[in-house]
Amino acid sequence: MLKNAARLLQFFFLSILLSPHMATAQKFRAADIARFKTQAAAVTIIRDDYGVPHIYAKTDAAVVFGLMYTQCEDNFKGIERNYLYQLGRQSEADGESKLYDDVQLQLIADSAGAIADYNNSPMYFKRLMDAFADGLNYYLYKHPEVKPLVFTRFKPWYALMFTDGSVAATETGEISPRETQSFYNGDAQKFGSRYQPRNIKMFEQRENGSNGFAVAPSKSASGHAMLYVNPHVPFYFRSEVGLNSEEGLHAYGAVTWGQFFIYQGFNAHCGWMHTSSNADVGDVYAEKVIKKDGKWWYEYDGKLRPVTSRQLTLHVKDGDRLINRDITGYYTHHGPVLALRDGKWLALRHNNRSYNALLESWLITKANTFTQYKKAMGLVSNTSNNTVYADDQGNIALWYGNFMPRRNPAYNWALPVDGSTSATEWKGLHPVNETVHIYNPLTGFIQNCNSTPFTASGTASPDKSAYPLYMAPDNENYRGILAARLLSNAGKLSLDGLIATGYNHYLALFDDVLPPLFAAFKNAPDSLAKRLTGPVEELQRWDKNSAANSVATNLGVEYATAIMRVLPAPKAGENSYQVKRIHELLQTLSPDKQLNLLADAVKTLETRYGDWKIKWGDVNRYQRPADGITFDDSLPSLPVGTTSSNFGQLPSFVSRAVNTQKRYGYSGNSFLAAIEFGPRIKARSIVTGGSSFNPDSKHFTDQAKGYLDGNFKNVLFYKEDVLKHAERSYHPGE
Repeated sequence: MLKNAARLLQFFFLSILLSPHMATAQKFRAADIARFKTQAAAVTIIRDDYGVPHIYAKTDAAVVFGLMYTQCEDNFKGIERNYLYQLGRQSEADGESKLYDDVQLQLIADSAGAIADYNNSPMYFKRLMDAFADGLNYYLYKHPEVKPLVFTRFKPWYALMFTDGSVAATETGEISPRETQSFYNGDAQKFGSRYQPRNIKMFEQRENGSNGFAVAPSKSASGHAMLYVNPHVPFYFRSEVGLNSEEGLHAYGAVTWGQFFIYQGFNAHCGWMHTSSNADVGDVYAEKVIKKDGKWWYEYDGKLRPVTSRQLTLHVKDGDRLINRDITGYYTHHGPVLALRDGKWLALRHNNRSYNALLESWLITKANTFTQYKKAMGLVSNTSNNTVYADDQGNIALWYGNFMPRRNPAYNWALPVDGSTSATEWKGLHPVNETVHIYNPLTGFIQNCNSTPFTASGTASPDKSAYPLYMAPDNENYRGILAARLLSNAGKLSLDGLIATGYNHYLALFDDVLPPLFAAFKNAPDSLAKRLTGPVEELQRWDKNSAANSVATNLGVEYATAIMRVLPAPKAGENSYQVKRIHELLQTLSPDKQLNLLADAVKTLETRYGDWKIKWGDVNRYQRPADGITFDDSLPSLPVGTTSSNFGQLPSFVSRAVNTQKRYGYSGNSFLAAIEFGPRIKARSIVTGGSSFNPDSKHFTDQAKGYLDGNFKNVLFYKEDVLKHAERSYHPGE
């Protein structure tokens, strides 16, 4: 089953809110404080002239301590929010509305497993997790004015509950918390009130994706491999950092708030970009259950097995107090029971949390060769990512997914499978060399834009027939088509040329949706022809590149959004089939319907702005509110020429009106980087707005203009360069 990415908007709004404080201050023991201070003295943090922290220490553990401290300095709220989610404790801060999100997450990931993994970890890795918790706790000790929502002390094993830095890392088998609520809300005799999900068509709010490009020496102007890192996530979702130890750690990139490894970035030899994967990493089993002698049983290979249970006690905020809610969770040997459909209980088999997942993320951060990187990938524990890779030996690579159960290909794994037979059991895991991958393609490039890997390198792409469908169920999206075309036709790319490719403003969706509209207009009835002549001529003159000063961009976005709203819900397993679904829709969309959709788009613009001839940048704006959430048309903002990547554009800026007349961005491009792997690393990067969350800091929006224009700053990878641009040098706690 595919991932549930429903937390995209949730993170944007919740991670930046200060909810009412319910936690009480935690007093640390003298021994704790002494340990904190010893570690702090061993760490040096240098903030450069963009506010980016570069952390230096002798040991990896000391660097982790410093990293967590700097993350707290920048965005403690985001860290706490991530762990409230991962530990299933959001209702302690937000009340009843998050109860069944928490129930679902606690059913999926039992903290007892994380505690056991921590206790059984080798000493080296345990030190990293200890340093992780100590860095967070030292910040709370030094900053009593910070009022956590819930966590007044972080524990080392928390790191093992959050082992993947993706925005949609939890595999739920596409079972929503509402379905879980319908199953568990009530006594056992009432189980079975089936939840009927609505077909939500808020198209632009569902944007979720990323782009990764790798360029081989044969296609590079310098003769060195290059990597382009372009995640599309809620703004301010990760921090930009440099990590340096005397134990071989020298890495730079984006760290998801609350984690201690580089999620997307590079070290002195290798670079990696993770894109959200649609590889099938978890499955839902339809269990046939009966109640016998007051107990639940399920059928398996002609026999009955007992349903097992686990008591969950959740603490739910109710005004100024916490109330306990006890819920009995049910399990089959496949996993937790999360819902009921068609009279059968649905149990999820998954690998959402594991020691090896965290270890793999750390080993990747430190890998110095292609061989070492492949060895780390050999742990096959990453459940949410594709990986685009490049290194200083000229290698480029793509791994589509990583954790991949071996299954009987005769079944449709996009749907719940029969849980009553052993024929549907996983048959172990595929090793890395059996998963879909590309090593050093003759075409000299790799692109992955959350679409099929079978066109990732043009004519050198893998053969789709060589792999079972569950390994790579994706089809094409418009970003992938555009990226493959641009990279295939590119000559020798420089680092600047790679950035320009990544910031190309062409909207590939309109290659398909405009020609039939223009054909329909030729036979438009007089009533529509008169009204639509101006808008159609505007679109006909358009080169399909978005721009801030473009009327056609604004009109085109409104028209394409209208088309997306009549797009039928995807069939099972076809969430990523954007191009196929658009083609199928256009075959059934009558000329009159297309003209009426354009007329509706024109009317929407006229109603909203008084005229349809409004330039895109006049209404599509970047603004970073002081409180993080309250956009205001009367306050300064910047015009933005890019759009959501759902329209086939490589860069992404997802915007909407938020109690405003203008649209404001909240998701899309975040940390971006371009890296050239020569004898000395040459890299450039940019982040949304700036590195600081303090609206009084010059680093709150000092990168905004460069971010919007694709004008990246130079990465200060080597210490001598960091020192030349040092703004502040200090130990944690100073």
